Amino acid sequence: MFGRFMPSEKNFFDLFNQHAGLAVEASEALVNLVRGLPNSQVYGEQVLACEKKADRVTHETIELLHSTFITPIDRDAIHTLITTMDDILDLGEDVAETIQLYDITQLTDEALQLANICVASCKAVREAVAYLSNMRNARAIMKVCAEIDRLEADADRVMRTAMSKLFREEADVKRLIKLKAIYELLETITDKCEDVANIIEGIVLENA
Repeated sequence: MFGRFMPSEKNFFDLFNQHAGLAVEASEALVNLVRGLPNSQVYGEQVLACEKKADRVTHETIELLHSTFITPIDRDAIHTLITTMDDILDLGEDVAETIQLYDITQLTDEALQLANICVASCKAVREAVAYLSNMRNARAIMKVCAEIDRLEADADRVMRTAMSKLFREEADVKRLIKLKAIYELLETITDKCEDVANIIEGIVLENA
């Protein structure tokens, strides 16, 4: 059905793809940040650069929405999708800034596990978004969205284990507070990816 729309309106899908690609890039920088804290400033700057680029893509999408009479999918769905995708990048920026502001010099295996799940979730979002321009991909889209849900559940399990271990074993209250904040931010990234998957599922149900 999307082939009936004017070529210029395909730009929405191009913008979604650009944004999703930046989310993957930022999440990979977060893994490097968590794994290599001595170089935290370098990796933190990479995350921030991705976030700024993603902000520009978000603004361009909203401007296009305001100037386009006929949109390929519901206008509210476009706005909700791009702004929720942007939340993923904002949370990545929060992780990078929190690590630097709290002067965290060592993170845990659990933090790295959560960061890796963030990468997998962002890659799955990118895959789902790439399918979105053609509703013949509906089955594949729903399969990827189910994978995003599974990854979020994995992050929940890692989070619970990490918190339990933290409160049992960490005697330094300041470090406990710092690690708790990082765990929560990383887990929330997977929550936002799940939110994106739910929005995409709604789009598929409305248009397939």
